[in-house]
Amino acid sequence: MSNTIQQKDRTATIRRTTAETDIVAELNLDGSGRYSIESGIRFLDHMLSNFSKHSGIDLAIRCDGDTDIDDHHSVEDIALVFGSAVLEALGDKKGIQRYGWAMIPMDEALARCALDLGGRSYCVFNCEFQRADINGMATEMIEHFFLSLSRTMKANIHLEVLEGSNSHHKIEALFKAFAYAMKQAVSVTGTSVPSTKGAI
Repeated sequence: MSNTIQQKDRTATIRRTTAETDIVAELNLDGSGRYSIESGIRFLDHMLSNFSKHSGIDLAIRCDGDTDIDDHHSVEDIALVFGSAVLEALGDKKGIQRYGWAMIPMDEALARCALDLGGRSYCVFNCEFQRADINGMATEMIEHFFLSLSRTMKANIHLEVLEGSNSHHKIEALFKAFAYAMKQAVSVTGTSVPSTKGAI
């Protein structure tokens, strides 16, 4: 496995190569919601495009993965690289709001996200899906995506679907709630590290 990292301002470019996936991710926390997503999994492309558009975070991801086996390795590794890119782009985290939260409706579905970019990895995920698969992506991998993301982003991520029956709507509402919570959490609202410890 090889990893290379570059940073400038609040941007990051990370490449991760293993025997299972080859992934390049570029991210700009102070972007305008521009995206170019080629994950090899069309439904995940749709979700990450929505994340970028609604968070205002520019995101480009290209993944060459072993989707001939299944979607697991690509989904997991994209989340790991995405989280690493966010962590790199945040730098010393001076001035960020740190916390973010959002509640987003999508037709009959209602999703909630609360997160803390405080340096500790934890994910709570409360949602059930009626469909096992959406266009090549197992719905069980939605939880695994956010679990993996929390690990490398070093963040607490709490996600819950409060209402809903349509699996697509519920998942999209989750990603949009995550997007708006991230938009809030990464915003620069001060000049110091938002912690009594002096570091996060």
